[in-house]
Amino acid sequence: MDRMNEQERWIMSFYRYSEITGAMFFARVAACMPAGPIQVNLNKHFADESMHSWYWTKAMDELGYKPIRVANAYQDAYLDAGGLPVNMMEILALTNVFEKRVIKQYAHHMRIPDLNPVIKQTIEKIVDDEKWHVQWINQALKTLAQKYGEDKVNKKIQHYKAADEAIYQKFIQEHKDRLDYMSSTLAPA
Repeated sequence: MDRMNEQERWIMSFYRYSEITGAMFFARVAACMPAGPIQVNLNKHFADESMHSWYWTKAMDELGYKPIRVANAYQDAYLDAGGLPVNMMEILALTNVFEKRVIKQYAHHMRIPDLNPVIKQTIEKIVDDEKWHVQWINQALKTLAQKYGEDKVNKKIQHYKAADEAIYQKFIQEHKDRLDYMSSTLAPA
């Protein structure tokens, strides 16, 4: 396998593993939530994340790639950088920031010249769901602002944005060699 294909295989494996990790997290959270709009949307959210991992698995199979075992998902770094969320508002504030990062990352990936159509179609399907994730979470955060206060919600979002920026810069540095084929599309966050 040539170097570009190996880099592509790694990033697809990384995306796949991050989607698996997200599905498992939201499944656990949804299982604990009382019935209501947030629980309903969390159930759809974890189903989407699970499907996204399948989309990446299917795309890799179509391209003749086997997934690479990835040690950590992007989300794993949030606990160290931003602290453990202690309530649903904080979980959703963190998720809001993360989902926006996912959309940005996929937008960067879509700018790769001569992007393989299988990868492009996979990203397009996933981004449609990611946009819905941001919408439902924004609505839930507006509702939760009535309980926690709009200022506290906004401060928590800003807190996680700062953590995400640090995580993203570290991610780019740690995986620079694997991201070379994307380097012209990776702009400062």
